[in-house]
Amino acid sequence: MKKIVICGFAVVVAASVYAQNIKLPAPQTSGGKPLMEAIALRQSARSYDTKAISEQQLSNILWAAYGFNRPEKRTVPSANNKQAFEVYVAMESGMYLYDAAANTLELKVAKDLREATGRQPFVKAAPVNLVYVYDTTRQPNENMAYADCGFIAQNVYLVCAAEGLATVVRGMVGGALREEMSLPADKKVVMAQTIGYAAE
Repeated sequence: MKKIVICGFAVVVAASVYAQNIKLPAPQTSGGKPLMEAIALRQSARSYDTKAISEQQLSNILWAAYGFNRPEKRTVPSANNKQAFEVYVAMESGMYLYDAAANTLELKVAKDLREATGRQPFVKAAPVNLVYVYDTTRQPNENMAYADCGFIAQNVYLVCAAEGLATVVRGMVGGALREEMSLPADKKVVMAQTIGYAAE
């Protein structure tokens, strides 16, 4: 009996250490490739290496996607400044919500949900899948919400091009994802975006 208790305790401790909030490094908001060069390099990829991206790269991507570049103003426009989106980050260690103000990933589900973010086989191999969720109470106009989501995804494309990373935005989001994320009825998954290194 003592062995079982000790083993169980070890598992609980290991899980709590492994799955936790992540404080990201400050985003690098200057330098990088010129805009026109990044646009020229922008493309979609559907084959990914399992190699992890760095926390600095992830911080840069998330800031470009939905960070703040002025007090209470985002790096992307939104209709009537509703700022109705949330950006989730699916990684091997869990599903996180990006807190732009604190530049932190807040753990929401201590489980690898990458495979649930899409129906394509490459989503579970790539190190990161972003999930774009919008609050229908903040933005009831669905057309505007989809336009806003496009701005987010394009910023991610451009940063990935500048960083030498592969990405693709996807509308085929896994049906089980919503349940796994425990989203309330007024929040809707719009799209997902895979990020990583292209497989050679």
